[in-house]
Amino acid sequence: MGATLSNLTESNGSAGGPGLGDIPESCVACVFLYLTPPEICNLARLNRAFRGAASADSVWEGKLPPNYRDLLDLLPPERHQNLSKKDIFALLSRPVPFDDGNKALWLDRVTGRVCMSISARGMAITGIEDRRYWNWIPTEESRFHSVAYLLQIWWFEVDGVVKFPFPADIYTLSFRIHLGKFSKRLGRRVGNFEHTHGWDIRPVRFEFSTSDGQQASIESCLDETEQDEANGNHKRGCWIEYKVGEFVVTESDPATEVRFSMKQIDCTHSKGGLCVDSVSIVPSNLKQRRRGVLK
Repeated sequence: MGATLSNLTESNGSAGGPGLGDIPESCVACVFLYLTPPEICNLARLNRAFRGAASADSVWEGKLPPNYRDLLDLLPPERHQNLSKKDIFALLSRPVPFDDGNKALWLDRVTGRVCMSISARGMAITGIEDRRYWNWIPTEESRFHSVAYLLQIWWFEVDGVVKFPFPADIYTLSFRIHLGKFSKRLGRRVGNFEHTHGWDIRPVRFEFSTSDGQQASIESCLDETEQDEANGNHKRGCWIEYKVGEFVVTESDPATEVRFSMKQIDCTHSKGGLCVDSVSIVPSNLKQRRRGVLK
């Protein structure tokens, strides 16, 4: 197989037969229009014509979202001036922080569609300034390298808002939270549920609304009352993504504003022992490789 592929990559001068090296670069570029960025990068290794086609702006223009310049505007101009479309795609496929680093945008590496994440520091959290109620925990398990940890509170409310010219698509909004505190001990991840209480009494309400009138909400008890004897409570000690719902963007202008919240404001009991990491807004039918998404 390897020898055959090697023979095809260039012209077969001895036999007089054509090889992949004889295909014009413009024809290769036309084929690349229908391939994904990872497929293009893999084929670029075959020969010079494929390499040249894989760098053509005409190929990568279609892989970028129509309003990719809105994403570039979040970066210093010197970081993207004079870059090819391929290099712009590579730049935007890595997280682009904005709002003092509390939010991030990036392009999905396969589809080129826009994804967003908002950190806990980018949200309004009731009592966050009082260390009797909340602490910030540094961790590599978060894209933003820290999470908000609730010790105990009666009025639990987390609110956020983001306004951005999302490209036309269907998006899913989810909250990423963790029941219990976690740390590493002797190289192993250890959970601590000393403060975890109150989440099995009343459900938490998750909701969002958009500037064009779309809205969604769900309610969920974060702590299961029934425990698996073998595995314990499956929600404890794991990062869980709670899918709140979907919203549709038909055009990027005007920009879409999304307001979202999670709350449990029944003051008849206290609750605690919860980590709040982030809210994600991603295209709905992207193949999710992540585990632990609750619908």
